[in-house]
Amino acid sequence: MMRIAVRYCLNGNPFFSFFAYSIAPRHYSTNTCSISVKGNFGVSNEFENVKCLDDAFSLFRQMVTTKPLPSAVSFSKLLKALVHMKHYSSVVSIFREIHKLRIPVDAFALSTVVNSCCLMHRTDLGFSVLAIHFKKGIPYNEVTFTTLIRGLFAENKVKDAVHLFKKLVRENICEPDEVMYGTVMDGLCKKGHTQKAFDLLRLMEQGITKPDTCIYNIVIDAFCKDGMLDGATSLLNEMKQKNIPPDIITYTSLIDGLGKLSQWEKVRTLFLEMIHLNIYPDVCTFNSVIDGLCKEGKVEDAEEIMTYMIEKGVEPNEITYNVVMDGYCLRGQMGRARRIFDSMIDKGIEPDIISYTALINGYVEKKKMDKAMQLFREISQNGLKPSIVTCSVLLRGLFEVGRTECAKIFFDEMQAAGHIPNLYTHCTLLGGYFKNGLVEEAMSHFHKLERRREDTNIQIYTAVINGLCKNGKLDKAHATFEKLPLIGLHPDVITYTAMISGYCQEGLLDEAKDMLRKMEDNGCLPDNRTYNVIVRGFFRSSKVSEMKAFLKEIAGKSFSFEAATVELLMDIIAEDPSLLNMIPEFHRDNKK
Repeated sequence: MMRIAVRYCLNGNPFFSFFAYSIAPRHYSTNTCSISVKGNFGVSNEFENVKCLDDAFSLFRQMVTTKPLPSAVSFSKLLKALVHMKHYSSVVSIFREIHKLRIPVDAFALSTVVNSCCLMHRTDLGFSVLAIHFKKGIPYNEVTFTTLIRGLFAENKVKDAVHLFKKLVRENICEPDEVMYGTVMDGLCKKGHTQKAFDLLRLMEQGITKPDTCIYNIVIDAFCKDGMLDGATSLLNEMKQKNIPPDIITYTSLIDGLGKLSQWEKVRTLFLEMIHLNIYPDVCTFNSVIDGLCKEGKVEDAEEIMTYMIEKGVEPNEITYNVVMDGYCLRGQMGRARRIFDSMIDKGIEPDIISYTALINGYVEKKKMDKAMQLFREISQNGLKPSIVTCSVLLRGLFEVGRTECAKIFFDEMQAAGHIPNLYTHCTLLGGYFKNGLVEEAMSHFHKLERRREDTNIQIYTAVINGLCKNGKLDKAHATFEKLPLIGLHPDVITYTAMISGYCQEGLLDEAKDMLRKMEDNGCLPDNRTYNVIVRGFFRSSKVSEMKAFLKEIAGKSFSFEAATVELLMDIIAEDPSLLNMIPEFHRDNKK
């Protein structure tokens, strides 16, 4: 057992790694708190008076000077109080003092410390505590190991988490319970290993601990999120056959998955099935349906569902209102979106930053920047802080309407206010400069990012390549493109398409086709937009025969004309009716 602890410890010494963990010394003060301390810590309720960190440290100081010392249970309660306040490093700090003073500890205290280490993303320290278990003869339990497994998954150490679980089972160190199985399966699913979680479900069926509703829910939800609705439905039927009762979570996962695939008749069937089983949809269930409808543009239907849920006594929450409001924003129906926003306030539900951002984005899309700016100012007035996403949306809007000076000032102000630009912000700034012909400003910002290196990736370079091409700087765009392998970046389909578009814009169709072949040779498959860009290049250059040859070349590949391509096609179709035979969509209409 010691091998498990030692493996995750620094310098091979479990005690060194835990007790060398540096925490600033705490100066205890008896003047800042007024806590009543009674002799019998196990009975009195003095822990309920611990409201802040100073309270906790003051109480601890009084406890260690009490004669006789309070019980181990009392010290465990203090550590638990610190966890509830989310002062995880203080748990470790106080535990170090407890150990130095040789105060007895119990299994609960050790589990609390392990949990705090894991919540700090320091599972290495958590494993060190296992050695203290061993030294003091305190038995391990499944709770401690479940906590460590959860911590490893949180640190993205999937292999280590699975290895630990297998070791526990293989060496019969402890019998995994439903919670441990669920922790492993949930961790696997969240890291994209749904099939492994399903395999573990099957393995669990062969052991002492059998899968319950919660276990099935984990796999069903993962199947639904991966679009594997047949597998999820099969597991639901399996639950029924084994008399494992599905619950609201089971049905909500399935309804969400089916809604995303527009299988509304099956959604309706599940709703009726739920009600028949006396499982009534909650706000999460309704939100899944409403979200699916809004994503399809059926916002009126979504609003009807919202009315229906109110009639059934289920009150919409801020997520419900945000989804419907965003649905109207995406359709450009800002009057209706604002009505939903106002009705949310009338219901006593305070809009959150997501609500404001959705509405601001809607106004930006409609180029109503005065209303967007007014709403942005309301955020601070209502006690909220804009997110970097909110700021980036507004920045994009200012560039869209050509208010470049305002955009520059706003960018400086948002940084001064403590908003750290993210990838989207930088791409927005670069795109805005290029869109307004401010190539020098764009390149100046780009070179700043290059010098910092950590802020640059393929999206940033793609934004620069695309901007240079659209501003007639094809040579600079090509030079930037050629530099990518030298700095360890690989162009994606968007990067290649940007370069191809640049060549087509200059009428260099042979170079565009060469770039197309190059991307295919490098294992980057063209998409529909890539093909459309080249076809439009042929149209603009009036090279109809070359375009025909190209269409034959890409025959059988996933390709359909975009609206911009059709618009160009209509300008030349009268001159050459044979083009109809090259295009399935038009060919079908021509035969009628």
